[in-house]
Amino acid sequence: MLRKLQQKTLIKSQLLAYALALIVGTTLLMVIFQLYKDVKPILKEQTDVFSSKYAVISKNISAFKTFNKESIYFTPAQQEALRRESFVKNVVPFTVATFKIGAFTTEGEGIPLFYTDLFFESIPNKYLDINPENWLWDSTRSFVPIIIPENYLSLYNFGFAESQGLPVFSKGMISQIPFQLRLSGNGKEKTFSSHIVGFSSKINSILVPEDFLMWANQTYGTPSNRCSRLLIEFHDPSEQRILAYFNEHNYTINKDELELSKMSFFFTSALWGIVGIAVLIILLAIGIILLSINLIMQRNKEQITSLFIIGYTPTEIARYYQWVITLVTLIGIGLSFSLSYYLRILYMKRFESLFSITSTESLLSIIALTLMIFFILFFHIMIVRMIKNIVTPKKHL
Repeated sequence: MLRKLQQKTLIKSQLLAYALALIVGTTLLMVIFQLYKDVKPILKEQTDVFSSKYAVISKNISAFKTFNKESIYFTPAQQEALRRESFVKNVVPFTVATFKIGAFTTEGEGIPLFYTDLFFESIPNKYLDINPENWLWDSTRSFVPIIIPENYLSLYNFGFAESQGLPVFSKGMISQIPFQLRLSGNGKEKTFSSHIVGFSSKINSILVPEDFLMWANQTYGTPSNRCSRLLIEFHDPSEQRILAYFNEHNYTINKDELELSKMSFFFTSALWGIVGIAVLIILLAIGIILLSINLIMQRNKEQITSLFIIGYTPTEIARYYQWVITLVTLIGIGLSFSLSYYLRILYMKRFESLFSITSTESLLSIIALTLMIFFILFFHIMIVRMIKNIVTPKKHL
């Protein structure tokens, strides 16, 4: 009897509006979160977009500066002026080796003999675009890990090796080749073992751990605050004043790096913008159904009060509305899950045709289950509360 009475109070058009808004909002939300998870490793591998809110700058080398080397360094005042700019989040100077470095192999290592002079630089670990496992320096061990730019390996494979008839190397292969480092200066000399532990797509330099280089400069070199290159971290890399400022001060910046920074900013901004729209649509769906239920309650206030008087509890009166909304919610989120799953198949096929990737773990089922639990609990609580507000007389002071 109670169910038949309550069936007449429901407005089907409002339930349909709730279902449609719920499907659109939850589909957008699920697809965007899954897309972010799927696209992030692709872009990180190809262009390191997600860590590209920074770029490396140096001073332009003019004919005059070839005779005055001191002019290529950034003074403390110039570094401080950069830090004060509104678009700059942080300024990080490169630490440069001030001692002689030689890399070589020995006969016992089973690889062709070579010797070459090297240079080292370092930056804080947080600004590295890779996170190699062996990026540690222990003063008790004579091992020094090295990161080189990816383009160095390409230059060797497609340039030097080709012209000299030497073998080419993959990243994995060259990372297994051991060699020796000879550091000398201040009347001291020491040999360290080393091998390449990673390849940077952002930093065009031969990098070693910062604590090692600081120690080595103290031991074999001359500690110096001079810096010819700065790593600039931006608040918003899309700001137009950045290039104008660097051109005005005759600083050189890799425009490709800045473009990647802009891509990162616009990509993440667009994703979060769509997430915001999805949340607004979901809130609209919640508002539609709550308004609908509230109107139903107010129109049938006498009936609900009568049911309460004859012995029905607020929970029993609310049960039918709870089950109807739960059913509509389950159907809506189920359709959203199916649509999101289908859309993911479509875009993953496209990505797999363009990039060499493997499918990442799907978050769709977790998101769908979380949304279902949230909506069901939320509406169960709200409907009972609405009925209690009707059947429980307000106390007047």
